[in-house]
Amino acid sequence: MKSFFRELLLTLILAFVIFFLLQTTVQTFVVVGSSMEPNLYEEERLVISKVVYHLHEPERGDVIVFRPPNGRKTEYIKRIIALPGETVEIKSGAVYINGSKLNEPYIKEVPRYSLREREIPEDEYFVLGDNRNNSNDSHNDWTVPHQNITGKAWLSIWPPNKWGVVANYSLQEQLAGLMNN
Repeated sequence: MKSFFRELLLTLILAFVIFFLLQTTVQTFVVVGSSMEPNLYEEERLVISKVVYHLHEPERGDVIVFRPPNGRKTEYIKRIIALPGETVEIKSGAVYINGSKLNEPYIKEVPRYSLREREIPEDEYFVLGDNRNNSNDSHNDWTVPHQNITGKAWLSIWPPNKWGVVANYSLQEQLAGLMNN
C-alpha cells in the first residue's frame, strides 16, 4: 500500500511538471479575422512557441502572436517585416527595407496604400498581415515592442486539412526571388 501512494505521488508530480513545462513553452492560438489570408484562415488553430525568442531574436518573415500596443485584450497575429533600426517604405504596391524591394510570395495582393520611409525604433518590430489591404497592422503607424511578443506561430493543428508547419520566410528567401526575376 505504501508503494501505491509513492507511485501515485510521483505520477502526480510528473504530471504537474509536464503541465508546467507545456504551459511555459507553448500555447494554442485561434486565428480571428482574415488579415493573414491566404496563409492562415479564420478559426484556424495554431501552436505558438513561447520559448523561441528566449533563444534568439525575432527574425524578418516570422509569423508572430503579440499583444497589440493599442491596449486591446485580443492578441494579434502578423508577419515581421522590418527589424529594429531598419527603414521601411511602401510605395507602388511594394515593400522596401533599407531601400531593397522585398519579394513577398506569401501576400494575398499588393498593398493599395503607401507609407513614407520611416525608421523602426530600437526593440520594436514593424509587422504586416499577409492580406495587406484588410489588416490592422504597422502601416497604421504603430510598431510592436519586443516585450509584447507572445511567441512565434509554429504549427497549424486545426482543421485537419491545414495541419503542418506555419510558413515563415527569411530575408534571404525574400531577396532571392528578386534575383531570379
